[in-house]
Amino acid sequence: MRHRSHFIELLQRPDLCRLESFLEQRQKPSRGQQPWCINPRMAADANPPTAQKAGAATFDKLQSNTQDVLNHARSTPEFQNAEQEAKERRIAQMMADQMSMPMSVSEVNVTGAKNIRRGFLDPIFSPLLADSLNSPKTVGDVLSKLQVASAKLSALQILREPPEVYLSQSSQVDPSTTPSDVSVSVGLRELPRFKLQTGTDVGNGEGSAYGSLLWRNMFGGAEMLTLNAKAGTRTRSAYSANLSAPVLSDPDMRIALEGLASAAEKPWASHEEVVKGGSLRFSWLNALRDSHSIEYSGAWRQVTGLSQSASPTVRQDTGDTVKSAIKHTFHRERRDNPQLPQDGYMLRSMLEVAGFGPLGGDVAFSKGELEMSGAIPIPLPGSKERTGISIGAGFRTGMLWPLPLGYNLAGKALPSRINDRFLLGGPTDVRGFKLGGLGPHDGQDSVGGDLFAAGSVNVLLPLPYKGPDSGLRFQVFANAGRLVALQDEGRSKKLDPQGMRPGAVGKGMFRAFKDLASGAPTMAAGVGLVYAHPVARFELNFSLPLVLRRGEVGTKGLQLGVGINFL
Repeated sequence: MRHRSHFIELLQRPDLCRLESFLEQRQKPSRGQQPWCINPRMAADANPPTAQKAGAATFDKLQSNTQDVLNHARSTPEFQNAEQEAKERRIAQMMADQMSMPMSVSEVNVTGAKNIRRGFLDPIFSPLLADSLNSPKTVGDVLSKLQVASAKLSALQILREPPEVYLSQSSQVDPSTTPSDVSVSVGLRELPRFKLQTGTDVGNGEGSAYGSLLWRNMFGGAEMLTLNAKAGTRTRSAYSANLSAPVLSDPDMRIALEGLASAAEKPWASHEEVVKGGSLRFSWLNALRDSHSIEYSGAWRQVTGLSQSASPTVRQDTGDTVKSAIKHTFHRERRDNPQLPQDGYMLRSMLEVAGFGPLGGDVAFSKGELEMSGAIPIPLPGSKERTGISIGAGFRTGMLWPLPLGYNLAGKALPSRINDRFLLGGPTDVRGFKLGGLGPHDGQDSVGGDLFAAGSVNVLLPLPYKGPDSGLRFQVFANAGRLVALQDEGRSKKLDPQGMRPGAVGKGMFRAFKDLASGAPTMAAGVGLVYAHPVARFELNFSLPLVLRRGEVGTKGLQLGVGINFL
């Protein structure tokens, strides 16, 4: 006898009649026995034929109106809900009785894996087999390990749909099998190996065209090769190639190798930056499903293409630099919808060290960032339904600390360069200001800073006739921020070509903290529309700067923002 069960649906909301049949046949495996099952489509089969005919004749002759009333009662939602609850309770009890019964897996057969190596699948399915370490011994153990294997396959991003799992009684002809042995058959449907995408992007003051090619399952182990090319009004050219693969057949651990080359204009600082480099990254998910990654990157950077109006601060940072850095990132996501959060919170941190110790390169610093955001839903008085109204808040901060090159902790550290400093302002962080509009300026150029803090609060309201499930919202917001330099007099390398002593760096950072906390922050408020698309978030806001400092550039009026991560 062969029993069919789609594993994912079985654990969530299965076909109760089919599942009940499967469980009853295991409890009472006598041939010819039919499961008792109540289903509107199978009601005729659930009652004995003789009794049904006799009852129908009785009602037709004596109480025909009662039959009509009974049929009508069975079709009401209340009756169907009660019927469904009774079936679920019965199935839950039968499942509980079955979980402790002995069961072991004698073999696993995988079909539909045309481009997947067997050596890649073995670590996923080997824990199921009876001869493996900590092999499952009961029905509950088998179902639990099947769920883990199915979840791993689904997370590899190479299948069209969750795998279908079939259980069948093992052949008793084989003397090595026992009556409790079952065979597991897994059916897979792979995604196409190649995917080509082209399109255009408009947002944040730039229009661009892009193309990408994705090669899935490159060597039969869920590897992914992604080739990207982009050209736009600000990004003259950008090319990248990324090869990633799971480690030990585990989708929660991946290793990625990437190479890139780009040339982009920086109009807010009157120059163009050319970057060529690569990175090696190892990422994993912990038991709480938080994301970690450790990355080494090396890049050759050029500050070139200066405009005639370029400031002295920008001109002194022209030329080539080599950056060699190691970076750790952490990301915890607990929001119900990252693009349009109504409930939950998010936490992200980054720590990067460049040029210190054996890293090499000609720039050295430690750079850290922290971001937090959250949202809470606002109910209407006397209503338990979702309203789509929420209050959200976000906070970001970061610090760049210059370090001496190499191993000399007591050596001098050069001030940070324009390539590495923070920028603040724009439609995706502090709205109501030009891109890079906050912080230190030299003439018309935004030269960045070494320490910043920014925060925002917003209220999202559903539009009339759209409802709480719509991706379109009306937004009321206020945001503020400060960006300061480590030490203004240390910006000019002519004052001290050898850089700053560690004590001078500490004093400069202390003065920067005092400057950050002094006075009111730069602030803006406004209203707008927010649309959450599966790919990105779109904002069209009318902003009004409220507080500006000398040299900062605000934007009064409409501002369009397109991105994934908004303040």
